Amino acid sequence: MIDRRRLNLLAVACLGAFAFATGARAADPVTIGAVEILTGPNNKYGVAIKNGFDLALGEVNKAGGVLGAPLAIAYEDSAGNKDQAINAVRALIGAKNAPLILGPTLSNEMFAAGPIANQRKIPIVGTSTTAVGITAIGPYVFRTSLPEADVVPVTLRTARDRLGVKKVAVMYANDDAFSKSGYDVMKAALEKLGIETLTTETFGTRDTDFSAQMTKVKSVNPDAIVVSALVEPAAGILLAKKALGIPASVRVIGGNGLNSPKIGEIAGDAADGVIVGSPWFIGKADPVNQKFVAAYREKYNSDPDQFAAQAYDTLFIVADAIKAAGAADPEKIKDALGKVKHTGVLGPFSFTPDRDPADTSGVVVIEMKDGKFGLLQ
Repeated sequence: MIDRRRLNLLAVACLGAFAFATGARAADPVTIGAVEILTGPNNKYGVAIKNGFDLALGEVNKAGGVLGAPLAIAYEDSAGNKDQAINAVRALIGAKNAPLILGPTLSNEMFAAGPIANQRKIPIVGTSTTAVGITAIGPYVFRTSLPEADVVPVTLRTARDRLGVKKVAVMYANDDAFSKSGYDVMKAALEKLGIETLTTETFGTRDTDFSAQMTKVKSVNPDAIVVSALVEPAAGILLAKKALGIPASVRVIGGNGLNSPKIGEIAGDAADGVIVGSPWFIGKADPVNQKFVAAYREKYNSDPDQFAAQAYDTLFIVADAIKAAGAADPEKIKDALGKVKHTGVLGPFSFTPDRDPADTSGVVVIEMKDGKFGLLQ
């Protein structure tokens, strides 16, 4: 005969064990979305950004995550294609129910995909979108990257005052919103600084032959060449400059697209002397920055760039906003983002009422030498 008392005790024990196991189960993660260029010719930007996110994500979760749960990121690859970026944002909002989206990588993509997130009232945060007009897309569009309008004038003023640049040739990609926006900023800054533009040459982002433009540039004998472009065409310009024998003393002054170690990897010593403005550089002595650099090197066996640093800080900013919101609710997160104050590897950060970075005082001018960026000497 079955001992009913023992059977009842066993049932209670089993129920208790089940309840404990259910209660002890880790909470479901809070999953946000990210749209980055992970494949294709411009993936050097997106991969660096993803690395920065993932490094910070590990630290956020080690410290307890958000809302009593781990934070997770659902990635979508835009491949640098505007239509793919639009579809990625739609998928993250629809299928993934993401309460916030990071990215996209390029300003072109944000101009295409940002309106989708804004219409659906999902906050979207660009970490590398520097073109004029990004946050004007709508009240749900934020960016943590300094606009080129804040960086380029500092770079050109430094070139004028420290290197004696008085006359320049200007080159830009005329089929790319980021590069065209950068050119507009450069043109206005050059005029304001009293630097003469001798010639303006255009090209396409997929061009590989720059001999005609560089021959014209060489003929006008500029003090420097000002370039607004992404890494691939910029590297081609540098190689053409060297091939035509334009002296190393004629510096190339770039916008944010040239602010990547990849420019040295592709162009080799032809990239030596490139000058860019940046809110960050790897040699910054701040202990927070040095800890980040060491952790990045340990995890990825390579040096971080500005794009990784901005992404790293942004993940903490977003995590702080989700905590302050108290729920994975897009509207509450949007409101909390505007109030976040964070000190990271780039220094103190907060948003302006227009959802741009508030502090623009940290811009430095760096130059490439032997494949690495350091402070302009």
